[in-house]
This record gives sequence, C-alpha cells and structure tokens, in this order.
Amino acid sequence: MKKKIAILGSTGSIGKILLNIVKDNKKIFDIILLTANKDHKTLYTQAKKYRVKNLIITNQVSYKILKKKCKKTKINVYDNYNYFNKIFKKKADYTMNSIVGFGGLKPTLEIIKFTKQIAIANKESIICGWNLIKKESILNKTKIIPIDSEHFSIWSSLNELKINISTDLNKSILNLFITASGGPFRNTSLKNFKKITVNQAIKHPTWKMGKKISIDSATLVNKLFEVIEAQRLFNIDINKISIKIHPQSYIHSIIKFRNGLIKICAHEPNMTIPIINSLGNDLNYISKDTVDFKILNNLKFTEVDKKKFPVIRILEKYPNHCTLYDTALVSINDELVNLFLNKKISFDDIFKNLINILNLRSIKKLKKIIPKNYEEISEINDFVRLKTLKQSIC
Repeated sequence: MKKKIAILGSTGSIGKILLNIVKDNKKIFDIILLTANKDHKTLYTQAKKYRVKNLIITNQVSYKILKKKCKKTKINVYDNYNYFNKIFKKKADYTMNSIVGFGGLKPTLEIIKFTKQIAIANKESIICGWNLIKKESILNKTKIIPIDSEHFSIWSSLNELKINISTDLNKSILNLFITASGGPFRNTSLKNFKKITVNQAIKHPTWKMGKKISIDSATLVNKLFEVIEAQRLFNIDINKISIKIHPQSYIHSIIKFRNGLIKICAHEPNMTIPIINSLGNDLNYISKDTVDFKILNNLKFTEVDKKKFPVIRILEKYPNHCTLYDTALVSINDELVNLFLNKKISFDDIFKNLINILNLRSIKKLKKIIPKNYEEISEINDFVRLKTLKQSIC
C-alpha cells in the first residue's frame, strides 16, 4: 500500500525537493494534499502532474483564480487550514511542513492530529510554539522529525546511538556544536554592511534557498534561531550549544558526550539528504556524492564575529523554555526582513532594529510569559509587527 503524504508549502524549495523524490518513487507515495500561499500557477501544475485531489491556497486573490481553474476538474480547492477534517479520512503517513515564517505555526498545530509523522522544516513553528506542538504530538501519538540539516543530523546521531530523545540529554551531552557557513558576508568589512543590496544578500555561498531564509542566513539570525530550536527539540541547556563558522558546510553538527565519544555528522550541503532520510529506507535513491576528502583534509572551524553579527549576543541569558519572547523575536525579524526585501531599510538596519526592539521594556517582559494557546501567540505576533513597523520607519 502506498504511503499517504501531505506537503504544506509545496511551491517552495523544500516542497519541490520532496516532490522530486516522489517523482522517482511513484510506486511508494500517494500525495493527498498540497498547499501554498500565493503561487497558484505552480500549485496547479503540481496538482496535475502528481494527480493531487486536494489543494489549499491561503491568498484570497489566488484562491479565486485557482478555484475557477479547477472548476471542471476533480480537484478540491480550499482557502484555509480549517478543512483538514474534510481532506483526511484517516491519518496521513507523513506530512512535510515547509511553510516559511510565523505562518507555519497554525497549520503545524492543526495537522498534527491528522498525520502519523510530521517533518518540520519551519523553524519558526518550533521556536514560537514548541510547548504546544509537543503537547499535541504526545496527545495524538505523532512523531516529529526536524528537517533543518543541523537538527536532522543531531536527531539522526542520537537515533543511531539509540539515545532516547525524550529523556534529559543534559545528563549525557557535554557540548553541542551547530555549524554555520558564515553566509555571503563572512569576509565583508562591517563598514560596507550598509551598502549591501538585496541581490547580494540572497546569494548564499553554499545553499540554494528561498529569499527569506537566505537573508536570515546572511544576518546569522538563522543560526540564532537554530540554537533556540535545538534547545527546544532536544531539551539541552542552551549554554551547552555553540555556533562554529564552517565555510564548507560539510559538517552539520558535532556532539560531545560525557563518556568521551564525539559524534560528527557530515554530508554535502544538499537538503535532499535530510528529507530523503526522513522518509524511510525503502526509497529508490543512491547518493552520487563520494566522500570529499579535500574538504575533510581542510576542515576549518572559527568563532562567530559578534561585532559583525551582533544578533548572536541575543542568546546570552536566553530562556531554556518557551515564552512569548520567542514569538517577539521571530515576528520582529520577519517584519524587518520584509522591509529590507522591499528596500525600506538597509541590511545593517536589520541588526540594529532587531536588538533595539527586543530591548524595549514591553518586549522584555514577555520572557516571563509561557504561551497557553495559539491565539495568545497570534496576538503577540500582531502587536510586535505593528511596533516593529513604527520603530523602523520614522
């Protein structure tokens, strides 16, 4: 019997990689749902190519266009994520959530009850609402698989060693190192940051990604997020987690255990590898990459330059549990990246404004509030975005 899968955010880079894997394994997978925000053309093409009967597109203009286009087909088109109970007659075997930004949290919480496994590439969901996601996953017996290359490598290493991830890993792990390429401006002088253009910032040296995550990688906010994400996923003291600049992007994580063992996970900077390994062992896939000894013989690890990338200082005294401050961090950054992409602020304004707004008294007090539900998180998201716009555009 074919595995039933759903892809949230199928028109993005992660969604397209997963669809390519499905194309090479048609006898194994049956796609029951694809979703997008605005890109109705790509979503329609995907639905026809993979014979998908259910589509969700959340932008109302795109929804009307797609609904009209699918009128004489057997494709069902919905405009929000409240229709999962109509779409899923029984649990899907696997769901990928690759929605970008804060918008990925609600569908994550909604779909957990409709899938046996959820692979999460949306780090903002884990950062803003991990306590809610974890609660729902336990309640619905849904397995969570992190897809970020760093977190998948940690997850994979712990599974290989048969270490129970649900236990307190602080007892067995001394240090956890997450690597960063350093982005496109690792060697750029700080005095030139103000002149950086959008086109320069979205050209990542080692990874092919969407615009939003490319900007986050350029500012190193992405690594800030990944440290918090690792703390949430693996319940490790945040002070044990460090970032190392590793330009080759070949090593993804290093774990130093209390018993002296060091576990290093390496692979080419290619998201196909964590995605395909999250799907199981019965796929038609053989890696064409050989072990790159040129890289292994010239491994370089350095510290983050916190003068150039001051956002990393945000991790100092960061809470070891979910609070509404997490939502503030994600939402402020989301809004600032949008402003930069629309050429309303400069590249270095992202750093300055993020730090300044997080230091406001009204934001800092959120460190003491644990989110109780999605609505509470959503309210803070709206409040923070408005404050960010007011503070950033004077």
